[in-house]
Amino acid sequence: MNNATRQIQYFLFSQDFSDGVRITLAVLLPPLVLGQLGQLETGISLSIGALCISLIDSPGPVKHKRNGMLYGNLAIFLVALLTGFARLSPWTMGLEVLVLSFLFTMFNVYGNRAAALGSAALLIMILNMDRPLTPPQVLTHSLLTLLGGIWYMALGLLIFRVWPYRPAQQAIGECVHAIAQFLRIKANFYHAHTDLDRSYRQLVAQQVVVSEKQEAVRELLFKTRQIVRESTPESRRLLLTFIDVVDLYEHITTTYYDYAALRTQFQTTGVLAEVGRMIEQLAEELDTISLAMQSNRAFHARANHSQQLEHLQAHIEAVGQQHPEVRTLVLKKLLVNLRNLVQRLEDVLGYFNAPAPAPTRRTTEVEYGRFVSHQDYGLGVLRSNLTFKSAVFRHAVRVLLASGVAFLVAKLVFAGSHSYWIVMTAVYMLKPAFSLTKKRNYERIIGTLLGGFLGVLLLVSITSQPLQFAFLLLLMVLSFSFQRRHYLTYVTFITSFVVVMLSFLGGSYLAVAQERLLDTVVGCVIALTAGYLLFPNWESEQLRDYMGRVLSANRRYLQQLAESLAGRPPDFIPYRLARKEVYVSSANLAAAFQRMLSEPKSKQQRSEDVHQFVVLNHILSSNIATLSAAVRAQPSLAPSVEVQRALRRALAALTTSLQKLTPAAPPESAPALPAAPAERAEKPPTADDRQVLEQLEFIQKVSGDISRVTEAVLA
Repeated sequence: MNNATRQIQYFLFSQDFSDGVRITLAVLLPPLVLGQLGQLETGISLSIGALCISLIDSPGPVKHKRNGMLYGNLAIFLVALLTGFARLSPWTMGLEVLVLSFLFTMFNVYGNRAAALGSAALLIMILNMDRPLTPPQVLTHSLLTLLGGIWYMALGLLIFRVWPYRPAQQAIGECVHAIAQFLRIKANFYHAHTDLDRSYRQLVAQQVVVSEKQEAVRELLFKTRQIVRESTPESRRLLLTFIDVVDLYEHITTTYYDYAALRTQFQTTGVLAEVGRMIEQLAEELDTISLAMQSNRAFHARANHSQQLEHLQAHIEAVGQQHPEVRTLVLKKLLVNLRNLVQRLEDVLGYFNAPAPAPTRRTTEVEYGRFVSHQDYGLGVLRSNLTFKSAVFRHAVRVLLASGVAFLVAKLVFAGSHSYWIVMTAVYMLKPAFSLTKKRNYERIIGTLLGGFLGVLLLVSITSQPLQFAFLLLLMVLSFSFQRRHYLTYVTFITSFVVVMLSFLGGSYLAVAQERLLDTVVGCVIALTAGYLLFPNWESEQLRDYMGRVLSANRRYLQQLAESLAGRPPDFIPYRLARKEVYVSSANLAAAFQRMLSEPKSKQQRSEDVHQFVVLNHILSSNIATLSAAVRAQPSLAPSVEVQRALRRALAALTTSLQKLTPAAPPESAPALPAAPAERAEKPPTADDRQVLEQLEFIQKVSGDISRVTEAVLA
């Protein structure tokens, strides 16, 4: 199967495409049916309500989706009612724009779903601000909007009842696909022609994607009672598969080596190229597994990994015989890691086995709940953010001012039949961080140009109305499918859809395309100017917090290793919690670093040093994971005095770096190491013990390097 075909299949079986089809069905069906009965306006009102509620229907536990849509329906009804009367005077309408823009932007303090609810409320306000309704019609239109929202919610909940496990299956499949891409990047480190620094940047960027996918799966699995209670074979299969997937990802991240030294020693032997090819084959198989999961099809492994491993082992032995002066221990470690990786891959393949294996240990609902965040929806959260120290409050004030300017410009300068597009663009293109505002505005303008051209081209070249309608349907599905996946593509298709749709309603498509482009450019200029001038959030100012969280997470991770070395009975819950914190905090730091690189050069601070900090922390967590896996595999390892000393120094270096990043916080001391049993500490060191000491000394060295880089970042 070629790559293009596979990418199309990924898309067609993805949650995004499923959502796109559902939204299209919910939005298009009311005007189609009611239009046949001569009630097109009624159908459009229902569609508007369904469209607004679709913004809240983001992936997540069905309980959260249901509650969000219930509150969303209440919000859009009240806002539609308020706007219907406020629009009778430009003064009251302007006041509503200011107040609601601030209020609903403040909903960001309650998380992504609440922020989506605020976006839905602002959308209904903007869509109704120029709608010509008489006072008696306002209540009817508001009720129809509410009915449209209820229709969308009912359709979504019905689909979940029919296929309750599909969202989780698709989410796990997408997570596996992201890990396959991560593994494919790891393969590049073994090829001589790839640039190591560029590969590290790609690896860190893909780590962000993997973390997002894993967090999405956790939200779906661990907050869905039907799955957590392990009541069915399918729910057990999903839970156990995700645990295997995370373990697989951990094993991939543990395979760290000094790749520059590896290339110097073994590049001419051809063994590294063989390792790289095998890793690419494993990534390819992992990709195929992810597609089978997303499409809910059976999968049977075709590659003979045992034969490949035997061939690689023979190659390594031949290298040792031909070059007796070269130590091949690192190559043998590579072989062991590949064997373990194949075993992890086979564990993931257990997803396709029937019946699902019974869990060896029942994990309670409370323990699963520790792996996901829990949002506080109290009024105290809102009150505590009503200060300029809060980034959300500053953003809300920024949106208030930008929406006010956009409203004035739309009414006084560029008044037209769709001038509300200026307000819509300004409100939705203004993001909390300037880097995101810049990126979205660029994509909005380019997408509007492309979409306008595509829409006009379709209408000019296709005169058959049934064929135009078929393209309208296709554009609608594609636009809603790319809404969360790729914003530039979404804007391109939604603009084309709007141009074609308004031509069906009797408008001049050339005039519509020109007006939309003009309104988009004006709205983007307002948003970009507000994002740059009005107390902006520069990523360089936030990096210290992200760096501190990464250091704190790695220190806790290292503490878990210390407890394992001390002979503590294994408790996988604290270990996995520490591992999850490392993944999440590292991904957040990497994402912030990438956003900083898109900001003006004058606002970037020590970008090379920050990049080195990101890479060093990735190396540190990889080596901690490697050693943790070795200790779990050999619980008889005895921590010597040297091992304890290396651990203390590594923890002390991380603690020192953390104190430099958080000078206002009370000074912290390095966490105390658990004492090892005397009978274990008195054992003479073995070869395995010496290997542990070597790895710990490397961890100590990396911790010291992190301390020096931290000083450089703060200089």
